[in-house]
Amino acid sequence: MNPIFETKKKVLENRKNSNSLSEVFASIPIPKGNGFWQNLRAFMGPGFMVAVGYMDPGNWATDLSGGAQFGYTLLSVILVSSLFAILLQHLALKLGVATGRDLAQACGDYFSKPVAFFLWILCELAITACDLAEVIGSALALHLLFDIPILMGILITITDVFLILFLQKKGFRVLESIVLALLIVIVLCFAFELILSKPDLYPILNGLVPQISIFSDERQLYVAIGILGATVMPHNLYLHSSIVQTRAFAKTDEDRKKAIKFATIDSTISLGLAFFINAGILILAASTFYFSGNRGVAEIQDAHKLLNPVLGSHWASIIFAIALLASGQNATLTGTLAGQIVMEGFLDLRITPWLRRLITRAIAILPAFFITWWWGDNKIGDLLIFSQVILSMQLSFAVIPLIWFTSDKNKMGKFVNPTWVKWLAWVTATIILSLNVYLIAQFL
Repeated sequence: MNPIFETKKKVLENRKNSNSLSEVFASIPIPKGNGFWQNLRAFMGPGFMVAVGYMDPGNWATDLSGGAQFGYTLLSVILVSSLFAILLQHLALKLGVATGRDLAQACGDYFSKPVAFFLWILCELAITACDLAEVIGSALALHLLFDIPILMGILITITDVFLILFLQKKGFRVLESIVLALLIVIVLCFAFELILSKPDLYPILNGLVPQISIFSDERQLYVAIGILGATVMPHNLYLHSSIVQTRAFAKTDEDRKKAIKFATIDSTISLGLAFFINAGILILAASTFYFSGNRGVAEIQDAHKLLNPVLGSHWASIIFAIALLASGQNATLTGTLAGQIVMEGFLDLRITPWLRRLITRAIAILPAFFITWWWGDNKIGDLLIFSQVILSMQLSFAVIPLIWFTSDKNKMGKFVNPTWVKWLAWVTATIILSLNVYLIAQFL
């Protein structure tokens, strides 16, 4: 055999034998037997890690803007986006469990190197846009809580590189526990804020029904697509297909079926929680600002400033800022993993986690720092919403390969998408792609 072809063959074999996130692959044991609660407890965790990305500071900006400007109208967009997310994350985890390959690895295996490299670049843009929102959100929270200048707060966020490395060394289960604890903080904070704001139930239920104005009003459509991009995160599809493999289930059809079942329950519960928080942010903005005549509130800083006088509680603004800080730090924890997964999967390139994290954070800090320095703090809200629109535009490039692979019987075997799921997934992808094409046409 030609030595060149032999070398290429060995490279392909090594690639196919490599595990996603090898340092934590199959590191969490699964109990034997069919005890429902024991199995659910073992599989709970990856869903919460993924749900973090659905409630990051980028969501705050789009939800606050939507609620303050349009009342409860865009609640339907959050609901539909959350249903899209539940479906797509189910497909992502099913791909990981059924094939033993995460979405990035599946793309790297199937597509040519130029195509895989192009998809990797797009995914890195999505991760950078997400990290940009986390940097700005954390810096804003530090400013609101401790009066630290935002530019200084942006620079401080680089220290989370070392926090993440410390937590990763403690084990993947510890990382999941930290994420869950921060999620509980965010939920409790927003439950308190909603009790203070006393929203009316009937208008909220009416807001869950899609309105024609969303498509006829360009301002509503722009924020709606931002909400879509903030809710259905492209890099989360890569992340979920990988971290579901941290569970040490047997590679039999029966055990894979069990893994898919419990991982889907975990994912659905977690994304339901994310829906509550996103809807809570928009409801808070609508009931506090839209119906009080403060419809010009589009910045997180303005919302923080007005919460106390409007709601009549000194704690309202403080708790709001605490939830924002927890949200920013939580989203930061999963950014490193997503970056590592896509780099290893698309390019089969492995670098040390601290260097990978430092690169990602540096790319996010530079635009955040210079835009804030040049235009001032008043442009931060626009930057957050724009980052979410960028995420939405990247979404189709992750969704289409995901549906393609999970609908391929040769890859998935008995776990291939049934016909109704396949059609529902392609309708979802078509809606996402159509909205993004429409938005680009409006810009042009």
